[in-house]
Amino acid sequence: MDNYDSYSIHKLTEAILANYEEEKLIIKIESRDQINSGVIREIMENLRSLIYPGFFGQKRLKRDSIEYFVGELLENLTYHLNKQITRAVLNDQNDESSAERAASRITSVFLSQVPALRGLLAADVEASHEGDPAAFSTDEIIWSYPGIYAITIYRLAHELYKLGVPRIPRMMTEFAHSHTGIDINPGATIGHHFFIDHGTGIVIGETTVIGNFVKIYQGVTLGAMSTRGGQALKGVKRHPTIEDHVTIYSGASILGGATVIGEGVVIGSNAFITKSVPEKTRVSVKDPELQFKGDSAKRSVEFNQDEFWDYMI
Repeated sequence: MDNYDSYSIHKLTEAILANYEEEKLIIKIESRDQINSGVIREIMENLRSLIYPGFFGQKRLKRDSIEYFVGELLENLTYHLNKQITRAVLNDQNDESSAERAASRITSVFLSQVPALRGLLAADVEASHEGDPAAFSTDEIIWSYPGIYAITIYRLAHELYKLGVPRIPRMMTEFAHSHTGIDINPGATIGHHFFIDHGTGIVIGETTVIGNFVKIYQGVTLGAMSTRGGQALKGVKRHPTIEDHVTIYSGASILGGATVIGEGVVIGSNAFITKSVPEKTRVSVKDPELQFKGDSAKRSVEFNQDEFWDYMI
């Protein structure tokens, strides 16, 4: 039996090695540009500690030690970002010294954006607190709200995306996606005071543009009309534009690069939109009806749109 098992493993090994030669698209051996996904996760957590000092990490912060804390974090981040960005850039540049110089420049510019990013994220936390009566405090939101986690990682990844870093921004947002169920492509452009309520199942595509003071609920898709064109569609505006002060309720789908949702629009649950909507419009699914069955309610009740909007707004 042992001889049989050894023979089987030997033959299987040969078969797999032969397949490696045939299917080279999904193999990476002796490559200089292998990004370490574990290090990327560590970078994300260190960035969150830098953005929200005192909320994350094992150290208890005091005012007389915060300078050392920030300096140590920045030193760690600089080293690991340089290394991982160099590996990412090497995929496009065969010159290692050139890749290292590019990575050093990108890391420096990226980390210099931390104060501005903190301002954006403070506004997002404020919007979450103002928009959710179930929130006891902003601390609770930072610690526990999946929307803020996803937005934080998105905003960090978006800066790297704008700086031309390959692969790493998408890795970051996909880590957040797996953790929260919220899928925000790092290429999307999102304004300040962005509020995601609940969040599970939200999809925001790469060329989406979202204005300021926008609020969206779980299950919303801001997507493309079709991706059948594949790589030929790269760089084309495929996803909608959402202007300021728009609210989109759960399950709504808004599709298409030419679709613009005007300022102040409110979109009801489960709406399917492929054309632009003018400002200050209310959109809802036509004539929904509630069915009540039982001894105490043997009738159908029509949905009252006016009551609906009074309640939702």
